[in-house]
Amino acid sequence: MNAAALRTTPSGKYVILYDGRCPFCTRQSRRLAWLARPELVEMASFQEPGVLDRFPGLTHEACMKAMHLVTPDGRVFLGAEAIVQALATRRLFAWVAPVYYLPGLRQLLNGLYAFIAANRYRFWGKTASADECESGACGIHGT
Repeated sequence: MNAAALRTTPSGKYVILYDGRCPFCTRQSRRLAWLARPELVEMASFQEPGVLDRFPGLTHEACMKAMHLVTPDGRVFLGAEAIVQALATRRLFAWVAPVYYLPGLRQLLNGLYAFIAANRYRFWGKTASADECESGACGIHGT
């Protein structure tokens, strides 16, 4: 998807929308927020009630396919490009963005990201939501 075409309500901060039911996604989103400029970045699990209400036009279905980064001005980046744009908020990693856009590299990284995203529950499991397991006991075993 062309990131320039995707916009939503400006958030005032960079917001990483990640899958909070995916242990791998949660861990990597925390790492990304730390590598980016933590004071500028907010993490939000799109699985939590009301989170996507803040960002009209973004759907649960789309977020299940790729992490989203909402910029302070409302632009939206997906997947590998979202990672690159988040890293570019820190001067130390600003070089990553131009490298990502080199011919061929972008397609390779997007393909790798899509493969990992599509198989994340198979590789790293899934935590249960409260409505899937009222007592919370099933979440202990990652079912």
